[in-house]
Amino acid sequence: MKIRVLGCAGAEFPGSNSPAFLLDDETLFDAGSLTNVLDEKAQHRIRNIFITHAHLDHIRSIPFLADNIIVGGSGQRITLLSIAPVIETIKRHLFNSSVWPDFTEIPDLGKAILNLVPLRAGYSISINSYIVTPYSVNHTVPAVGYLVESRRGRRFFYTGDTGPTPDTWKEIGVRKIDCLIIDVSFPNRLHDLALRSGHLTPKLLKAELTEMPSPPVRVFVTHPKPQHLKEIRREIESLGLSSIDVLEDGQVLTV
Repeated sequence: MKIRVLGCAGAEFPGSNSPAFLLDDETLFDAGSLTNVLDEKAQHRIRNIFITHAHLDHIRSIPFLADNIIVGGSGQRITLLSIAPVIETIKRHLFNSSVWPDFTEIPDLGKAILNLVPLRAGYSISINSYIVTPYSVNHTVPAVGYLVESRRGRRFFYTGDTGPTPDTWKEIGVRKIDCLIIDVSFPNRLHDLALRSGHLTPKLLKAELTEMPSPPVRVFVTHPKPQHLKEIRREIESLGLSSIDVLEDGQVLTV
């Protein structure tokens, strides 16, 4: 599995891209950054987008991708997948012909560019050569993370935005996670803000890892607030765990 980090920042500043993780060039996990990173040819390879939740920084590029497809005339169709509350929010508040054209009906109902597919937390689907399972996580809006398993038994889990979520780890159980991509948005001194907004700090991350029945092989931190990035890096390093790294835009992970 090759995962390209199109964006992994928790806020928008020059040089900081919103979350988006591209698996094997065809499948995205979140789409905060896409059309501002990939050229037209790479955009046309996208077929599936798994959304963790409906906050703007995780869905921002989808409308522009749809617009690029209709203008380019490629006939490309995109499947958007998430739990029902996320799908409903995207349809009602984004593709509603007011905020943006309704690309779930353009160019027509039979050949719409966007196909919205609701998932159920805890139930797996097969996409290409992977099994993808959404698991509920703890955020301020309905949200899921995704466990992705290859035919060779390799696994990664992407939390999206999450606060402490011990129930998630219980549901995943003892299955080995080769790569955990997990939210750490704030430094330790902003512990209360992190909890109120459904995010983690380095100390909270360490506590999450102790809740996991089977510790992940590698841990990659995503969604740090750029204005606190240096502080978060120092605090991650102070945990004394060699298996943890803070992601950077443009990085490529091999699982």
